[in-house]
Amino acid sequence: MAKIITMPSTPNFVRSNFVLRRAVGSVASPYTGKVRTQEYDGVFWEATVTLPPMRRDVAKNWQSFLLELNGPVNHFKFADPDALTNQGTYDANDLKAKNRINTTGLTLSFNSTTNVISAPSNTTPFTNALEGDFFTVTGANIINPENTGVHKITTKTNAYTVVVESESGGLVTEADKTGCSVKSNQKGATGLNLSASSNSATGTIVKGDYLQITSSSTAGGNPVQYVMATDDATLNTNAGEDTYGVKIQPKLRTAITENDLVRFATPKGLFRLTTKDVDWDADNISNYGISFSCIEVV
Repeated sequence: MAKIITMPSTPNFVRSNFVLRRAVGSVASPYTGKVRTQEYDGVFWEATVTLPPMRRDVAKNWQSFLLELNGPVNHFKFADPDALTNQGTYDANDLKAKNRINTTGLTLSFNSTTNVISAPSNTTPFTNALEGDFFTVTGANIINPENTGVHKITTKTNAYTVVVESESGGLVTEADKTGCSVKSNQKGATGLNLSASSNSATGTIVKGDYLQITSSSTAGGNPVQYVMATDDATLNTNAGEDTYGVKIQPKLRTAITENDLVRFATPKGLFRLTTKDVDWDADNISNYGISFSCIEVV
């Protein structure tokens, strides 16, 4: 089983290249030039970083760290070196995942003119939903793929009707599709529904802020994914508690359980080295140069 090795905290890197890798297939028609794409589950961060010149008394800490990683076997917590502190003003360490929308076995209708998703009036899938919340629609009987996937609530009409902004670009009119589900914080979601970790926590989450997804409701849980907010979060105050709808990239690799924590303060991902070998160089006055590449654990 992989161990988590603690990375030295100083000095910070003087150069970094941070990349989001996606597994996307594409085929272009030789006759029309039209391109079809297929997005797969593989999506992860990769980085190449360089440390400043160091004397041996400092370099030994990094040498030991790299050797303890045992190539790509062990893991370490790592963050974008140029974005260690978020720019939003949220003033607590963590937020909590809130699955405010979570109903299966629904009949849904979709209206392309009004951008409305509705269920029968005797069902209440959106009772706890808030404007700005994200949810994922699934259903084997839904014909048009534009109607499945991630939607953001722009207006909550009632407990069974919402107006949405769709990640696919728009709805296609379909009526009475049975066997549907609407759920928050699901695998593949590009939006999170969160709440403040306490009633006293408040502040903003803004575009460009990183978040650390965990699989624990206890503070200090290890990261399972590292994501970025791609728009300013929608902030609501609900029963005295701040709630947030946060648009993110990349998409969630796994669903988040209710009340699992999402870290805002100094968020990190879980990474491993990309190669089996580690190396460094030194000059005649024992100035060491160290660089390495790493990839997010998936």
